[in-house]
Amino acid sequence: MNDIRITGPTRRNGHVLYGVTRRQVLRGVGALGALAAGGSLAACGTDPVAEPDGESTATGATDAPDTVDRSDEEKVLTFDNWPLYIDVDEDDPNSRPTLEAFQEETGIQVDYVEAINDNDEYFAKISPQLGSGQPIAADLFVVTDFMVARLIRLGWLQELNHDNLPTVFAELDPALRSPGFDPDRSFSVPWQSGLTGIVYNQAAVPGGVTSLQQLLTDESLRGRVTLLSGMRESLPLLATAFGSTLEELTEESVEAALAAVEEAVAAGQIRRFTGNDYTADLASGDAVACLGWSGDAIQLQWEDENIQFAIPEEGAELWSDNMVVPVGATHKTNAERLMDFYYDPLIAAELAAWVNYICPVPAAKEAMNEIDPELVEEPLIFPSPEDLANAGITRDITDDEEQRWTERWTTIIGA
Repeated sequence: MNDIRITGPTRRNGHVLYGVTRRQVLRGVGALGALAAGGSLAACGTDPVAEPDGESTATGATDAPDTVDRSDEEKVLTFDNWPLYIDVDEDDPNSRPTLEAFQEETGIQVDYVEAINDNDEYFAKISPQLGSGQPIAADLFVVTDFMVARLIRLGWLQELNHDNLPTVFAELDPALRSPGFDPDRSFSVPWQSGLTGIVYNQAAVPGGVTSLQQLLTDESLRGRVTLLSGMRESLPLLATAFGSTLEELTEESVEAALAAVEEAVAAGQIRRFTGNDYTADLASGDAVACLGWSGDAIQLQWEDENIQFAIPEEGAELWSDNMVVPVGATHKTNAERLMDFYYDPLIAAELAAWVNYICPVPAAKEAMNEIDPELVEEPLIFPSPEDLANAGITRDITDDEEQRWTERWTTIIGA
């Protein structure tokens, strides 16, 4: 690659960390080209579908798998994560500096598997074993908020031992401490977070796009707007334009949002409904305003400063991809040690410099000076409390609501 440099080195307990940041990689290969090709450069809220038939009657782990913790005698851990969601070494793409630092510091050998491409796809993979009381291969995996809520309801997650997580609870951003689906963080710890809001091209829309209502009704944007195809990714946020909040999502606001989207589709306001490939429409100019994710906006800005991310007047959605331990995992303490390790501010900064989503460790901002000073003042990685004042976490959506809203949403978007 051209124009790539290695930052640092920085050190943790004597272990050298060489931090090639995502910004540097994308400047070498072309951020717009990479994103326009439809590549998802980090995990985020993906396109959830209705829960599988029969889940509402599932009994969870009634025949509980073996949950004896063997961490004391077995210094191993299997960790399932999304592609491109951890720092790597430029010279050796199989080398993950922070993970190697954890292994050196603790003696725990980690089998790191890029096993997750979609929340529901991964759920379909693991549910036969967990639903029948059998353990899965992973001791630790990362899924988005709504999936954590589903797994908690099913009884398929182990409760975390907070005594093993002192750094997590010393450093975790207050905005992420008490989500409605896991108010005490009894089952989940954020890996990275992000915002869903409006991504737009300022050259095409000099006045900006400031509200969800504008996205749905501004005739100057007609035919050049995209919305995210996942019901959970679009509908709760759009409902905030109709008298609701994400934390207290109401049936009335959801119905109003569904009607507004249906009207926008009929009027030709919406170009199409997308996954991560909305970035291709932005890059080509076919779309000038979209619902999208903060991390994508950062990556796009490195090659086109006209790409902007806006927190809508009605508010943005704050979401997290979370580390969880499934029932049956026999190396729970090892998993908790890894969770706690990644909340060390230097380690958190090293990870954030690569993935470019919101770092759940505010103190990592100071540590970022050692890794990539250009990212220190990036509000989409280190938002201030004021930045997050107009962002919320969606409440847990019930099985019945999900089924009904997904059916309506799917009909409206023509999926």
